[in-house]
Amino acid sequence: VVQELLSDLLNVSHRLFSDSFFPVLEPVIGVGSACEGWSPQKEEDVVYCMFVPLKPPPGYAFHLEPDTTGDMPQTSMRVRVELVCTCTRKQNMLCFLHHSEEELKRNQVASLLHTLCTGPYLDVEKITLWFQTFVISAWSVVPQSRHYEVQVLPSSRSCKMKLTKAFGRSLFVETIFSVQQGDSDIFLSSQPTEAPLPPSTTWLETYAVAEAKFFRHVAMQAPPHSCHLKCLRLCARLLEGSGFSIYALKTTVMHLLTLIPLSEWQHGYLLLRVDDIMRYLRCCLEEKCLKHFFFGNEDMPEEISLPPAFQKAQPLNLFQHLAQDPAAQTKAMQEFDEL
Repeated sequence: VVQELLSDLLNVSHRLFSDSFFPVLEPVIGVGSACEGWSPQKEEDVVYCMFVPLKPPPGYAFHLEPDTTGDMPQTSMRVRVELVCTCTRKQNMLCFLHHSEEELKRNQVASLLHTLCTGPYLDVEKITLWFQTFVISAWSVVPQSRHYEVQVLPSSRSCKMKLTKAFGRSLFVETIFSVQQGDSDIFLSSQPTEAPLPPSTTWLETYAVAEAKFFRHVAMQAPPHSCHLKCLRLCARLLEGSGFSIYALKTTVMHLLTLIPLSEWQHGYLLLRVDDIMRYLRCCLEEKCLKHFFFGNEDMPEEISLPPAFQKAQPLNLFQHLAQDPAAQTKAMQEFDEL
């Protein structure tokens, strides 16, 4: 339902902005636990996260640059917007590079650089405000508006919406803006996974699309009634309220799905697999090492496209902080054994 709602909304945007300087909004990609099918939350609390990839409009190009301005736990980059000659395109299209400022002003041609950028860089907060304004003004022409009322919730780096059906339940949707790295499944995201909030021109590397693609791949290969998502949901519930990261749990399950044959994830193996997950996680705590799934992983399914640097990279250690702090590791082990 959420996918259909947002697709209808983006179709409206394509009609409105087809000949404009605004970024091109690509088809939405569902990411996160709700879209992957293992959310530990109650149904009424589930937030559906949707990536909307941005492509440059005609006359522009996006170039990704490492961001050295901040100190973020995630890899951060900036998206430099550059002008591209459009003289050979449509005859009625003015070229920002070769037409004078007077001509551009006379024809009221606005520039992406002057509206949704800060300096030469794409600005997350300006894009968010533009999209929120668009949603509010365009919702009435979306076919699903007959069934759902929309309320745009406060947010500076994503568009959070509450969709309420008449006499029915509400759906919470977070639309996150993203920029693809080349042709890979690795994106830059407008929304950080951890505090603090970065500068508005900082975009953060995310593996959410590759993760969603991995779970789709497993679903296609696994036997009917596979228990891997139920295992993940159950373990996530077990870890709720503890100091353990759900992302560490998710990484553990992804590793085990490539180590244990998928035929052994049938429903009858549920308790064995839950035991495997918790034992694997404890072993990683003991060794102070949990390898990131997408760096230097030789068991990566071919369907997932990664930048060459990822394939050749040394595996990242998600438990590096425990290796550097023995007291934190001791505390984590004690808490895990209590669980």
